[in-house]
Amino acid sequence: MFDDLKRFETGSPRQFDWFSQLLDGFFPDGNAMDIRAVPRGSFPMINVARSDDAVRVYVFAAGLAHSDLTIDIQDNVLTLRGKRDSVTSGNEDGSSRPVFRRERASGEFVRAIALPDCLDAERAEARHAHGVFEIVLPKREELKPRRIDVQAA
Repeated sequence: MFDDLKRFETGSPRQFDWFSQLLDGFFPDGNAMDIRAVPRGSFPMINVARSDDAVRVYVFAAGLAHSDLTIDIQDNVLTLRGKRDSVTSGNEDGSSRPVFRRERASGEFVRAIALPDCLDAERAEARHAHGVFEIVLPKREELKPRRIDVQAA
């Protein structure tokens, strides 16, 4: 029943140790981001949610202070810019140690998110807590859904 799945076997992690060490040899100083650390999406990861009165963008950026992220809105495009410093791995005497695995991305980043044109960018707000930035983009009043009460005749 599961014979077809055998062709998807990738081997044990130990079989790829030699490749991992080879990659670490290409980036000995740790200044370049490890190829294996590139997430499926881009850093920082985001969620975008929409309600009747606003669009909320959640930016998941652990390790960034509120001053490390610049948020711009122009022509219905939300742009996130910032820089996350790398964590160095050094000995007490100042010499560096080899890095065997790096999963945390570091360096400068830019993310651009297309927004619907019903938003009031002048009233946008941003908050930061526990590594999560929340950007609230209210909808323009004239475009918000409104309920019409039915009058009895």
